[in-house]
Amino acid sequence: MLFAAGSGVIGGAAAVAATATALAADRERSTIARVERDALLARSTFVGTGMEPAAGKHQSGVVTAPQAHSVFAAFDLREGVDAAAVGRLMRLLTDDITRVTSGRAALADTAAELAATPARLTVTVGFGPGLFARTGLTEQQPAGLVELPAFPKIDQLQDRWSGGDLLLHICADDAMVVAHTQRMLLKDTRAFAVPRWFQRGFRRAVGSGIPGSGDRNLMGQIDGTVNPATDTEFDAVVWDTGPGWFAGGTTMVLRRIRMDLDRWDELDRSAMEQVMGRHLDTGAPLSGSAEHEEPDLAALDFTGLKAIPDFAHLRLARGDGPARQILRRPYNYDDSPDADGASDVGQLFCSYQADIGRQFVPMQQRLAESDLLNKWTTPVGSAVFAILPGFEAGQWLGQGLLG
Repeated sequence: MLFAAGSGVIGGAAAVAATATALAADRERSTIARVERDALLARSTFVGTGMEPAAGKHQSGVVTAPQAHSVFAAFDLREGVDAAAVGRLMRLLTDDITRVTSGRAALADTAAELAATPARLTVTVGFGPGLFARTGLTEQQPAGLVELPAFPKIDQLQDRWSGGDLLLHICADDAMVVAHTQRMLLKDTRAFAVPRWFQRGFRRAVGSGIPGSGDRNLMGQIDGTVNPATDTEFDAVVWDTGPGWFAGGTTMVLRRIRMDLDRWDELDRSAMEQVMGRHLDTGAPLSGSAEHEEPDLAALDFTGLKAIPDFAHLRLARGDGPARQILRRPYNYDDSPDADGASDVGQLFCSYQADIGRQFVPMQQRLAESDLLNKWTTPVGSAVFAILPGFEAGQWLGQGLLG
């Protein structure tokens, strides 16, 4: 009996040991599988090594696929800064932009490790009308760069979000990269210009959107559906193709548009879609079923009324001309609420076009006059810039104007 009992104990201990060994093996396999899964996920989502070329016929950051994070930084020239001094600034910026977009540290960088993963970093440089005036270059100002007229029915513009002589538009898929690049380039500008405003924006995180679909704004609408997409369309809509120093450049309109989301939320889904002229879920025009489907502006709904109302944003933005009149590249913003708790959220509406007066202004005039969306949106900032042509190796930004 003792022997039998001992055998049972021994057998039980062996069973426990075997079970423990099996559990340990399972844990090891599980750990290995998790590590492999995490490594695979990291490889599939890692964006740090992505690079966009700095040099080329056009500056990067215009037709580049929009990155997740952005800052628009505007500056005013210091007193006494002339065209020759702006040329020196452009040499500095060109050198540092070339470095940081390729994963190398800027010359004055004391934290080079932060520059090692550029995450598709782009830095796009523009000149405002004030720069041309203050440096005696008014006659060289591109014909397509004009100040916007007043839109008194909608504008509540604030100086702290408007104007500017010089623009640096920094974008990357990593907010750390944007912040570090901003600090490095501020060192370059310090002797030549003073900051006027900084406006930070964001889009969906990398990999979180639906491929082939536009990004959603904070109103929930799919935005930027109608955009040029081919080199032929970019040449027709975006780039200056004439002779002269500005060939290969473009113009930017930046409008800071505050959204009253609390009041927008009071609408039902159907009313929101009527205001926009598109379905919320798919982004399709109310006359169709797919986001990129051509809208039928003559289509009627089941009541006999226009499927896309006369006041709809889609109809007024389009007008009677071709669908692709500008390149839209907007970002969302969400700043701290005011003292009363009111949200300060909206869109940094950024558009590129060869000629502001010919392309952007007529569209904006229609929208300002009749767009029902104006009841929930208010422009509080506005600026225009000439986005310089690109540069080739051994050249620098603005050399055709300032060299």
